[in-house]
Order: sequence, then structure tokens, then C-alpha cells
Amino acid sequence: MGKLFGTDGIRGVVNAGLDADLAYKVGLAAATVLAKKKGSKPLVTIGKDTRISGDLLKGSLISGLCTAGADVLDLGTLPTPGVAWVTVDEEADAGIVISASHNPFEHNGIKIFNGKGFKLSDELEEKIEEIVLFGSNNVPMKTGADIGRVSYAAPKASEDYIDHLESTIDSTLGGLRILVDCANGAASATAARLFDRFSKLRTDVINADPDGVNINDRCGSTHMDALAAMVKAGGYDIGIAFDGDADRCLAVDELGSLIDGDQIMAACGLDMKAKGQLPGDTVVATVMSNLGFHVYARERGMKLECTDVGDRNVLERMVEKGYRLGGEQSGHMIFLDHATTGDGQLTALKLLALMKESGKKASQVFSACPRYPQVLINIPVADNDVKKAAMASPLLAQAVQREEEALAGEGRVLVRPSGTEALMRVMVEAKTQETAQKTAQRLADLIPQL
Repeated sequence: MGKLFGTDGIRGVVNAGLDADLAYKVGLAAATVLAKKKGSKPLVTIGKDTRISGDLLKGSLISGLCTAGADVLDLGTLPTPGVAWVTVDEEADAGIVISASHNPFEHNGIKIFNGKGFKLSDELEEKIEEIVLFGSNNVPMKTGADIGRVSYAAPKASEDYIDHLESTIDSTLGGLRILVDCANGAASATAARLFDRFSKLRTDVINADPDGVNINDRCGSTHMDALAAMVKAGGYDIGIAFDGDADRCLAVDELGSLIDGDQIMAACGLDMKAKGQLPGDTVVATVMSNLGFHVYARERGMKLECTDVGDRNVLERMVEKGYRLGGEQSGHMIFLDHATTGDGQLTALKLLALMKESGKKASQVFSACPRYPQVLINIPVADNDVKKAAMASPLLAQAVQREEEALAGEGRVLVRPSGTEALMRVMVEAKTQETAQKTAQRLADLIPQL
């Protein structure tokens, strides 16, 4: 990746690395690159989550886009997958989302989709980056009628997106009682209206009162404990949690136990396989997927293809080989028949429809896929140079090899740099929690010394 774009767009703390000036330059550059590709005035959709800095960055992005001659369709607050879907539906040339997903409110980000709803190629990101870093002063400013215009699509855009989501399942979901956690994020604008479309589904919604600073704050898919307790105490059939931009979905069953992305993919993949809807009987996952998922798939005649971490990598493999289901343990699930990116609300509908069709409780449907003890430790680092040095260190490579040999085939070790934060991540799976914890801690203690 380049100096600006990580695995999920541009990320940073607003006004401490990501500011209005940078957003303006990204708008200029994006419009310039798109115009060269199209040869005429491009149309760009733009949406955001609920962070206090969203309006600041959106204004600057729109200013840059219009200055370079792009028209802008402002979608307001809308989940990331909603922006991708509207971009395709409106036949726009690109879509921009202002969000830092599951990160705290002081962070924000800019990610760009192409006209087909997929994240931009490395080549186009590099062209945008080159202009931002070295050539923004040379971008010609449009004048007169060539200046871009702004139009506004909310709330029609969100209604159209909800119509689309509703059409993805053939079930009333009647008889189910669910609790939905919107993380005070983008799902706050759509989730209640979506689930209300199913009149026989009983839905309660929490954490849907965003104030600009409470997004992901002890709620949503990164903080599941409160939801689990409420589901268990309230007698709900299942609890569903989204992250800040609602491209992730995790759940808890009626007993309050976590249902992670691996378990969702396992159950949905098996259902699609039985219906002849899983090409190659294959699900695309990542190297972070639990060993239990591998065992479950193998025993049931499914195959797993694992990519590097990031839903972008998962999607590329799916498109390349014609697969229809993929995702991450963290909750990004891609149902390629219906979406071009991870979609938390779509995932929620799929797992609810699966529960309804099976007639089983959530614990029976999803816990069949075992979860080996897994420990993940995040180690703060100064910058990308430190990440690169750690990954190139022979001492780290030797330590990882020693730990893998000690596990003797009954576990695994993964050390990698975060693509979105200033962190190194150490993940260990083993037969026991104690072994996984001790192994991960030894490696985590080594990294600051490299």
C-alpha cells in the first residue's frame, strides 16, 4: 500500500493527520482521475457515518470534487454498503464513504468505491495518492458551467437501499424476537426502518441515538457484553450488533454466547451448499479464521480458501474465482449475489432467515461450528516503518518458528501489522486458552524489543 491508503482507505485522527486540507486534495484528485478515465463530467456519491467530524470532511471533499468538475450526490448518513449500492443504482462513477468503521469517534476515514461498487484498484489509488502528495497545485480549477454541482438524495437513497435489503430474503421472519445494537453509528439511520418492514418480526433497537461522539462507545460489534446480557435477561431469540458504518455484523445467541463471523459463514455456507448456491462448495475466509471453522468445513464437504486479512482481499478472490460467499471472523460478510462489499444488515437478514427456516434456536444453528481458544494481542507501534522493521526481523521469524514447533500441529501463530491502525497484532490458537495466552504474550513481549 502507499503512504495514504491502507487496507480500508485513508484513516487517521481528525486534525491530527487527517484534516480538511487533505480531504480537499483527495476530492480534487479523485475527480481528476475519474474525469481522465471517463472523458466527461463524473458523478460521485458521498455518504458518512455519525462522527462529529463527518460534516467537516464531507464539506472539504465536496469542495475538492466540485472544484475539479465532478458532480456530487450527497447521501447524508448511510451505511458503507448503502453508499456502494446507491453508487451502482445511480450509475455514478464513484462513491465516497466518510467513516472509520469500528474505530473511536476521534478517528475518521475516506474510502472510495468505483462505479461498480467495488473498492478502487491499487492502480487508481496510486494515481489519486500521487496527485494528493505531489500534484494537487497543478490540478486545473474549473470555471463557469464546468464547476461541479451538488444534489441531495436523502431520504430517498436510504429508502431505496432498504427496499433492496428487504428483497434479499424470502421470509416474514415471523415469530422471532430480536435485539439490535446500532453502535450509535450509520445503522441508526436505517436498521429500525429495515426490520419494521417485517411486520411479524418483533424488534427492539438500542444504541441508535448518535450525538457525534458516542459511535462505537461501549456498544456495537466491538463491545458485545452488554448486548449479550440484555439478550439473555430479556428472553430474546438473538442479538445483532453492527459497527460504526454497518458493514460488519456479529451476534449473540439466546444464551448470550458470541456468534462470530466464522460461525455465520459456516452456517450460511452449509445452507447455500445444500441449495446448490455455493460455487465450488467454497467459502473465502482469511488467515484469521479460527481452526474450528476449518475443521467444521472439512467434515461437511466444504472448502475454505484463505486470503490475507481484509475484506478487500476476500472480495478480490471471490471475484477472481466466481465464489459467492466470503468474509472475516470480525463480522465482514460478503454475499456477492446481493452486495459488492461487506453488509452488516444484509448479513443479519440472512442469519435470521436461516434461523426461521431451520426452526432451531440460534445456539443450535451457529454453535455447531467450534471455536478453538484464540488470543489476540495488539501492540502499539510508532508508525509504518516500525511495522515493516518488525516484519523483516529475523528474531521475530525465529521466535514464531519456535512457537509453532512447540504447538506441534495443534495450533497456529499469526503475527501481522494492522492495515488501519498503528498496531502490530499477534494471534495464537491452541487447544487450551492457557497455551494460547502464554504463547501470544511471549511474542507480544518480543516485538517492542525489535
